[in-house]
Amino acid sequence: MKLLTLILRMVRRPQVAIVIAVAFLAACSVTPEEQRPEMTLPATFAEAGTHNFAPLTPAEKPGEWRPAEPADKQAPSSWWKVLGDPVLMRLEEEALKANPDVNIAMARLQQARALTARSESARVPSVNAGFGPTRQRTSGAADGNGDGVPGTSQTLWRAQATVAYEVDLFGRVSASVDAARADAAQQQALAHQMLLLVQVDVARTYFSLRQLEGERRLLGETARLREDAQRLLQRRLDDGDVANFVVDQASTELFSARAEQQTIEQQYALTAHALATLLGQAPASFTLQPEPLQALTVQLPPGLPSALLERRPDIAAAERAMAAENARIGVARAAFFPALTLTGALGYESQDLGNLVHWSQRTFLLGPLVGTALNLPIFDGGRRDAHLARTRALYDQRVAEYRKTVLQAFREVEDSLASMRALDQRIDQQRGAERASARVADSAQARFSEGDVDYLLVVDAQRTLLRHRQSLIQAEGERARATVDMVRALGGGWNIANLKKPDIHG
Repeated sequence: MKLLTLILRMVRRPQVAIVIAVAFLAACSVTPEEQRPEMTLPATFAEAGTHNFAPLTPAEKPGEWRPAEPADKQAPSSWWKVLGDPVLMRLEEEALKANPDVNIAMARLQQARALTARSESARVPSVNAGFGPTRQRTSGAADGNGDGVPGTSQTLWRAQATVAYEVDLFGRVSASVDAARADAAQQQALAHQMLLLVQVDVARTYFSLRQLEGERRLLGETARLREDAQRLLQRRLDDGDVANFVVDQASTELFSARAEQQTIEQQYALTAHALATLLGQAPASFTLQPEPLQALTVQLPPGLPSALLERRPDIAAAERAMAAENARIGVARAAFFPALTLTGALGYESQDLGNLVHWSQRTFLLGPLVGTALNLPIFDGGRRDAHLARTRALYDQRVAEYRKTVLQAFREVEDSLASMRALDQRIDQQRGAERASARVADSAQARFSEGDVDYLLVVDAQRTLLRHRQSLIQAEGERARATVDMVRALGGGWNIANLKKPDIHG
């Protein structure tokens, strides 16, 4: 401001001084410089262990704070292709086209972009044109003839154009535009987040459906085997080779398998309905060729913790929310300073429509129709102070939400890494248990046929085998869903070419 005062003293013509003053003030901004929250990032993920993952991004300095460079600058990756399931690939493409949540997110993004365009329109003058008559009567007193004298009436035809422009003193308009742009960027990041969530939900639901299909097949085969066993034992009972309780025990196991089969059928139907909804289809019109779950051996490299700030769209959205609130602080602070609005009108005015466009009937007005051009707020009872305090509090809230989102992202990656490692080990152990229990069941059946053991031993061995086979299918389903959860935790923005498929069972 001292520089402005010195310049004005050097300028003698008041018109030039006003122009210089307006130009100088228009370059001023009261928006504070955005301060990034300080966070100490870990150099590596604790749960990454000794896995030799391929790097996801160029070399980074471990532990260095990096502002978010959101994934909204790049198209979301088709991460599901690395899973190698053609049916899942087709379903993911269908979901992106027809899922209602995706359509809602895209509509919100378009709204935010429209609001940004509206804010940017304040940078240029608004011009309007109008035409029409006005009928006016004034009293004798208004005409200067005194009270009691009849007034006069007249009709005026007007054709004019009006111009209005707010000079961006102290950066109020620029701050509003910056806030709108940040809001639009936030909505774009949220749209990418919604895309990722829908993709993840489709994959998780799909793998759950495949898992249930495997359990359904297993229980169906078990029920058929127990039907055969029940009929065989019934014949042996008729021949007097076994006691009644043996047949009753076989019937109990048969009914138990059928009941559990119905439970799986219910879960399968509900899961299929959920998948149909995700695809934007009515459950009645959705069909999927039954296939059991194929074991996944995909290992997703987590990369460096700082890369999450670039890959996760929810972190990007939180960062954009901070930037928007910081810009709104500038808008609130600009309310304490003068506002300059330039207006004008140019056109024609006449009592006779035929004389309207004559040059002699031209009119013009420079300055506001009502009030003044330059307005300086003096007293408002603390309204502006309260608004500024609220805006600063909102910014502090956005900062805290940003830190929370980053910490939650680190936790989700660590959780996914721990789950995948534990599930890999669990599947190995479960396969060993399944093979051992199969040998025990075969041995028990053979010994019972020879009359060496009681049938209860056979029943117990078959129950154990069924439990281990079903647990193996469930563990493989959890492993597939854990892989998808890792995708979501990483933000889905990594390069598929860096992924590898090691043999986790070798």
